[in-house]
Amino acid sequence: MNATYIVYSDGACSGNPGPGGWAWVSLADGEIREGYGGEKVTTNNRMELLAAIEGLEAIRARVESGNLKQGLVEVRTDSQYVKNGVTSWIASWKRNGWRTASKTPVKNKDLWERLDTLSTQLAARWTWVEGHSGEAWNERCDELARRGVAENR
Repeated sequence: MNATYIVYSDGACSGNPGPGGWAWVSLADGEIREGYGGEKVTTNNRMELLAAIEGLEAIRARVESGNLKQGLVEVRTDSQYVKNGVTSWIASWKRNGWRTASKTPVKNKDLWERLDTLSTQLAARWTWVEGHSGEAWNERCDELARRGVAENR
């Protein structure tokens, strides 16, 4: 049976655009790891995307180094934008030359391409979780993402 790795991710922004933060928590092989960061001027959507990207990159690095076996990866995010984008909208965007249904360029294309590559490489599954609902690891991500905002004011 394959191992299952869970990555929680969250982004935050003070103003949109404004200082922002991203964070992830991974539960893999009995270990809890976390990471966070931020940017001085960004948007909430960019931080949500970066949170998922950074969390998946951390899992991929551990698999490639041999510290984790290949396994099932589930990303839990409170961002409908990220979850719907990666599981539904991205196929159309790619077919349409990275344009939306209204023919405008897809925002954050650079991050969507990175997320698509990682999600495909790891065969990630995506689950939406309700934000600020008391789910411990989602709350921890929120706390870390807000720390990222504070450090980038």
